[in-house]
Amino acid sequence: MIAKVFPYTRLRQRHGCTPPLALLLASLCALAWMCLRLESAQWRNLLQHPQRWYPQLADKPPRLGDPLRYLVQSLWLLLVKPAPPRTWSLRAPDWLKGLGALYLRAWERVGAELEELPQRAESSSQIRKSSHWWKGLDRRSQRMVNISIGTVAFLLTLLCITEPFSYVAQLVFVLLLWGLAMLVRRVPGRFPTLLMVVLSVIVSCRYLWWRYTATLNWNQPLDLACGSILLVAETYSWVVLILGYIQTCWPLGRKPKPLPRDISLWPSVDLLIPTYNEDLSIVRGTVYAAMGLDWPADKLNIYILDDGKRESFRQFAAEVGVGYIARTDNRHAKAGNLNHALTLIDSELVAIFDCDHVPVRSFLQLTTGGFLSDPKLALVQTPHHFLSPDPFERNLNVFRERPNEGELFYGLVQDGNDMWNAAFFCGSCAVLRRTAIDAIGGFAVETVTEDAHTALRLHRNGWNSAYIKVPQAAGLATESLSAHIGQRIRWARGMAQIFRTDNPLLGRGLTLFQRICYANAMIHFLAGLPRLVFLTAPLAFLVLHAYIIYAPAMMILLYVLPHMIHASLTNSRMQGAYRQTFWGEVYETVLAWYIARPTTVALFNPKKGKFNVTAKGGLMEDNQFDWKIAQPYLILALVNMAGLGFAAWRLVYGPTTEIITVLVSSLWVVYNLLIVGAAVAVAAEVRQVRQTHRVQVKMPAAVRLENGHCYPGMLLDYSDGGAGIELDTALSLPVGGRIALMLQRGDREFLFPGYVTRSHRTFVGINLGDLKGQQKIDFVQCTFARADAWLNWGDNFAPDRPLHSFMDILRLGAVGYYRLYQYLPAWVRYIAGPPLHLLRWLASFLPRRPVATSISTSRSVSAR
Repeated sequence: MIAKVFPYTRLRQRHGCTPPLALLLASLCALAWMCLRLESAQWRNLLQHPQRWYPQLADKPPRLGDPLRYLVQSLWLLLVKPAPPRTWSLRAPDWLKGLGALYLRAWERVGAELEELPQRAESSSQIRKSSHWWKGLDRRSQRMVNISIGTVAFLLTLLCITEPFSYVAQLVFVLLLWGLAMLVRRVPGRFPTLLMVVLSVIVSCRYLWWRYTATLNWNQPLDLACGSILLVAETYSWVVLILGYIQTCWPLGRKPKPLPRDISLWPSVDLLIPTYNEDLSIVRGTVYAAMGLDWPADKLNIYILDDGKRESFRQFAAEVGVGYIARTDNRHAKAGNLNHALTLIDSELVAIFDCDHVPVRSFLQLTTGGFLSDPKLALVQTPHHFLSPDPFERNLNVFRERPNEGELFYGLVQDGNDMWNAAFFCGSCAVLRRTAIDAIGGFAVETVTEDAHTALRLHRNGWNSAYIKVPQAAGLATESLSAHIGQRIRWARGMAQIFRTDNPLLGRGLTLFQRICYANAMIHFLAGLPRLVFLTAPLAFLVLHAYIIYAPAMMILLYVLPHMIHASLTNSRMQGAYRQTFWGEVYETVLAWYIARPTTVALFNPKKGKFNVTAKGGLMEDNQFDWKIAQPYLILALVNMAGLGFAAWRLVYGPTTEIITVLVSSLWVVYNLLIVGAAVAVAAEVRQVRQTHRVQVKMPAAVRLENGHCYPGMLLDYSDGGAGIELDTALSLPVGGRIALMLQRGDREFLFPGYVTRSHRTFVGINLGDLKGQQKIDFVQCTFARADAWLNWGDNFAPDRPLHSFMDILRLGAVGYYRLYQYLPAWVRYIAGPPLHLLRWLASFLPRRPVATSISTSRSVSAR
């Protein structure tokens, strides 16, 4: 290749050129080769799109070193010759594509056949004959057949779990199971999901069996102590994994029960809105929306339960015509507030909304039909949906791009609980039967999580529950990380209190699967200590030289990696739409330090701890770093960094036989550092200055100008005090000019006066801060309380891809440490600044891969 491009030797040998002439001709050939290549279509594209080919220099002011940067990037482009982006990294042969399509169609057919198997079994004559044979057996014989089948299945599974393998046999075994999991993970239907669960259970049980039987060093007390601590934490994770599979393997997907056509048969409802110290501006929207529920007015009573005894709330209730209930004390917090209200109301059903949860107009019509068809139905729960970002979403800038922390519970876990008649009461967005509440003595007051405890008592007393996975209300998420952690601490403490005082595994009244659902929910909040163990476990070997897993490093990988891979693949299959892979570790890491102590204390002293109200609607004027909240993460980061120092020392001075073990432990430490870095990134609070949160939407709307002309368009966003609309016609409107927004609710049209805050071509921003009483009610009912307001909220969620999610978490960890550097004291940044700036300056000369060309337009829309 070099001889073809720079033919110096060839010119001298064939043409007899003198050395200077040969060198000159070779240089001219090289220059012609480089220039002629720029005449190709590919390199003309380079000249037309400089921002694509020189991304490190785009949109930046000229710098002294830019000529060198251009030269380095140009030489790199010439040598690498980057090809245009392709959809597939490898072009598969047509026969292979056809085979893959045939395989997918075959598995789709298998999945469909398996889904129809129960119906076919019912209509099969042979099955009916065998069922007659089965029914002909006495109860003792049937039990013996069931025991025999179960025993054979159990023995086969036990053999797979307990049989010791050599290195090669274990490798072949895990590759076979991994290959089977990869084959079925994309196949639709529930059977492939159940198959992946079975494979994961076998691999995880085999790993835990190996850990208990072959990895503890009984001859060294330190090794045994450290290894046992890790093994207990792993056993906890295994229990949560298995119980979670049982809990969510078959989500019910319940449909709402229709109401009778005769409205006189509809039940009466008392709608309660408990409040304590929240601002009236937050409560107004909930009350306005409740007043617009599609329900007979004579069968609906709305009450504000004011535990703060505020005169402004009493006056507001009188103005809008709703009930107002206050009490002389605050005993038992929210549960006491609700119980006090029960003594003053008498409707058949009780609907409960937290004061920031705005119900949609269809709430009662979707939730109350079941009470008429099932006399034992005590509870219908709907999801808690949040229209504002929580601290994770806001600080990491992933709002409406990835499912939030609560999406897994309300999207999958509650639906799985419903399959086992174990749906929990969540304190809001729910309807309860009054006679059922009275039968258990009112709402539970013994713990700080009165909602879950109340549901447990209902189920113990034989009442049924239902969960409808359709968002029928929207509320405000916690504004700061400290408030978010405080809320989770209360939940964790309350669940530990219930586990200690009213353990679902003990006592009467619950089915086996109800016990599993409640136990898993409560055990889940004990994750603090195990998570801290995982974040520090590799330091036992690097610092103390304690073998926490007393086995060869290669065998550790052959057991640990399959367990982690199968669990990740299976959870991605089951949970991917509600929580992306590895994000759960970030959530648990943020909470681990703070829930470890209160849950442990509650297990020993369940009466310790009090109810705390979660702050909502707060503001944050500037970006800031929560040093107090982040302190445990910083300690964990420093400890793990010290562990890497010990790892470097052991690589240099330690035994050569331990190099692989040191490397594996170091990789574990690096992963822990990045997970802790992600937690640090969440502690960097992003400013929040919007008093009323803007909701992005697309719905028909129009504006009317002062001259009476109307222009149709599409509503893009709205908040309590404004809206943004994209018109079909470009207008130039003066800022501050009067304008009216036209919205539709059902067959009625409403006009909301305001003034222009922004006008750019077809976009108009409108301020609606001067609306009067009835206009405010109508605006809430036309926007926040629409029946379809929250149905398509998750359409923009990126699909879960475990490997991509893993890389995202690693990048997030690095971002966390960079954010930490930005908030360090000036003198620390002054010391660390020159080396970092030098590294960044040197890195600016490195070539970059061209970015994909895309035409995108974005608009920051402000409705205020």
